[in-house]
Amino acid sequence: MRFLFVVTIFGLLASGCATLAEEAPDAAERTPYASTYAPRASTPTLIRGATVFDGLGAELATADVLMRDGRIAAVGSALAAPEGATVIDGAGKFVTPGIIDVHSHLGVYPSPGIDATADGNEATDPNTAEVWAEHSVWPQDPGFGRAVAGGITTLHILPGSANLFGGRGVTLRPVLGARTVQEMKFPDAPQSLKMACGENPARVYGERHSAPSTGMGVVAGYRAAFARAQEYRRKLEKYEESGEGDPPERDLELETLVGVLNGDIRLQWHCYRADEMANAIEISHEFGFRIASFHHAVESYKIADLLAREEICSAMWADWWGFKIEAYDAIRENIPFVHAGGACAIVHSDSEVGIQRLNQEAAKALADGRRAGLSITRAEAWTWLSRNPARALGIAEETGTLEAGRRADVVIWSADPLSSYAVAEQVFMDGAVIYRRGEGQEYFSDFELGQTYRERGQ
Repeated sequence: MRFLFVVTIFGLLASGCATLAEEAPDAAERTPYASTYAPRASTPTLIRGATVFDGLGAELATADVLMRDGRIAAVGSALAAPEGATVIDGAGKFVTPGIIDVHSHLGVYPSPGIDATADGNEATDPNTAEVWAEHSVWPQDPGFGRAVAGGITTLHILPGSANLFGGRGVTLRPVLGARTVQEMKFPDAPQSLKMACGENPARVYGERHSAPSTGMGVVAGYRAAFARAQEYRRKLEKYEESGEGDPPERDLELETLVGVLNGDIRLQWHCYRADEMANAIEISHEFGFRIASFHHAVESYKIADLLAREEICSAMWADWWGFKIEAYDAIRENIPFVHAGGACAIVHSDSEVGIQRLNQEAAKALADGRRAGLSITRAEAWTWLSRNPARALGIAEETGTLEAGRRADVVIWSADPLSSYAVAEQVFMDGAVIYRRGEGQEYFSDFELGQTYRERGQ
């Protein structure tokens, strides 16, 4: 009954006039691997008199935020509370959109971090575009709960970076107590393809005396794979147009690459160096696809103008650098310089620890930018944590800002969230409270409850 205990703790189902904003689709009606996520029950909630970062770059003093039916109903002053609404005094508090982490390995590299649970890298071939990260996600990873306590309401789970083509990524809601990954899947969020350039794939396969072992081999591997995908797409289109003969034999690897070519699957590309990002852009031009975001991207500051022109986001760390040569030419002002250059800047974690404190990572980057003479407001810096990640993941019409009609993914902070003293006091997802600080939530997963030892015969 341990699972029931956890669900009881974390259900936090509101009483009274609770409503469900959505309902999970009937099992008989849904397609394989489709989302079965259903928001928890919620009541109308009005937060009054807080300092609000709207996710669009504006800071609103002494403002109200109204959530109703799982959505943002209004943001403004002197808003009226609907009948039966929960009213929260926001005086002295800060309210923001929930944080979105575009680069996480929770669930595929869960805690405890041991070899038996390390399911993030299918390091068996340079091209494993056929695998899906969601098929390795362990929903009971305690890291999901730790992330929620840090203000996370959405996260994107990616395969590792051992391969040129690592496989498909998935956008999840951190549903505490979920039994299946489908219960966590963000409804209608597009999948991604994780690609990797540079030292990782060259090292993994070069050490095996197989391709790729050089930068030349890396680029050739990309181009050869997309050339095959173009031919596969041509055969599919020919069959669909004529209806004659048999369709081409199904190829899961090429299906993924065709999805990228057609714009249905968003490309998230692990790439550190500016010159390699520029090469990746040339490949995208050759084969006619778009790149959603470069990840890690420690040299994005060198090509901010190019990234802005191509409308490519950069997901970056505040100050991780130097752990290998391709991560050496970094500067602490990377994130604010990309922002100041008119490009899409994102703060990401790539860490089960960092995801708990992404607000502090953004604060460090903001401080570095200001020391360099850039005039960036703290509300603008919050776009690195919510609006811009939502854009990179293709879910900006659903979340990432406090605009009316968006999902009510909201965090109430004890103080300025760009301060190391601030903590998330309440976290709302689709208008329902999923975390309250200090309410006995010692365990985020039934895995953490442990087992009771019994002597033989008892």
